[in-house]
Amino acid sequence: MEKVGFVDVVDFYVKAGNGGNGAATFRREKYVPFGGPDGGDGGDGGYVFLVADPTISTLYPLTEKRKYFAENGENGRRKKQHGKNGKDLILRVPVGTIVRDYDTGEIIADLDEPGKYCCVARGGKGGRGNTHFKSSTNQAPKLAEKGAPGEERHILLELKLLADAGLVGYPNVGKSSIISRISNSKPKIANYHFTTLVPNLGVVVVDKPENSFVIADIPGLIKGASQGKGLGNVFLRHVERCNLIVHVVDIAGSEGRDPIQDYYDIRKELEFFSPELASKEEIVVGNKSDLLSEDELKFNIERFKEQTGKDVLPISAVTGYNLDTLKYTVWERIKESRKLLAEKIDIDKIEFVKPEPVKILLPEKVDITITRNDKGEFEVHSEYISTYLEKYKKEAKYMLEDIIEILEKNGLDEKLRKAGAKDGDTVWVEGVDFIFKE
Repeated sequence: MEKVGFVDVVDFYVKAGNGGNGAATFRREKYVPFGGPDGGDGGDGGYVFLVADPTISTLYPLTEKRKYFAENGENGRRKKQHGKNGKDLILRVPVGTIVRDYDTGEIIADLDEPGKYCCVARGGKGGRGNTHFKSSTNQAPKLAEKGAPGEERHILLELKLLADAGLVGYPNVGKSSIISRISNSKPKIANYHFTTLVPNLGVVVVDKPENSFVIADIPGLIKGASQGKGLGNVFLRHVERCNLIVHVVDIAGSEGRDPIQDYYDIRKELEFFSPELASKEEIVVGNKSDLLSEDELKFNIERFKEQTGKDVLPISAVTGYNLDTLKYTVWERIKESRKLLAEKIDIDKIEFVKPEPVKILLPEKVDITITRNDKGEFEVHSEYISTYLEKYKKEAKYMLEDIIEILEKNGLDEKLRKAGAKDGDTVWVEGVDFIFKE
């Protein structure tokens, strides 16, 4: 009974932008034949953010793609020109979305307030150009850093759907039939009271996925519901969150009740439960119009307006009469209420605070392993070497001198001796050979 909605679930992959590569270029101008290094830095890759937008209510628009990519950073250029940073990707989700890592189930964020946001993938740091590697001993460095790859992640979004519009009315006036005809909900429908024991929620799409809203069939409302009779007091807590009330009456009085009296009974329950709820905008819908002749329908609608002051939109959930008009009428009202919400918080003006970009970090400890091949030659293996080469986007033959110097500081010679290396033996590092010398 406490189930007052359903969880809308979407999963997809996100990939932040890669950092641009640093440039290894040299100043080449007229009268300056041997200019120094002038390679610029690469730009940072774009980030992926999720932000809670109060103007949308479903995850439906995010089901159209399986992968979302932020923009890569541009490479650095000559004349110390910095590559442009990649554009961030901002994905809008409804307020109340829980963001999880799909693989671990870890909650990344609970976007429970309008404008609240989280970063789900960090962009890669742009690589440094060769201007950063000039030193007293190396005036013309050909070295530049490679941009770091952006993070990628499989994320899961869970949303406890809250309805934009709530269908209220006596049992058996056709609320479940209406929601089944205008949305993707397939509620249980039968000709007896309290068929619906939990609210049926459906996503209604008007023309395109962006124009969608959630509608709820709030069951169990009868006279005395606010005191706990029937099932209504449980469900009134749910409809309280709706922006719009769609009040359904049996305009034909097919069960012997007066639609006007039904309307006042339900209104009384709403007002008793919450004056704020009762003050929400309301549309009155007269279902079962197909049971009346044209003159009878006109008479009942005019009588209803005279006694309640309310206009009635006649529909038939059976024949489909005026259901499209109902969809567009509800959508226009909801769209207007969303505009008011958007005025309170402008998502486009949020300044997203970024965590540090992803960097290619060299291992703190240099690991060295020595093996011998079938020719008796020695092969040096180290995680440091592959990370070093990736960071500086060079082949081992161009970096061997630097690599050997670092490995020697970490005991390469001693490890080679322990492995049996003698003066003149061949040693291989990343496919490049050199001769071991004491």
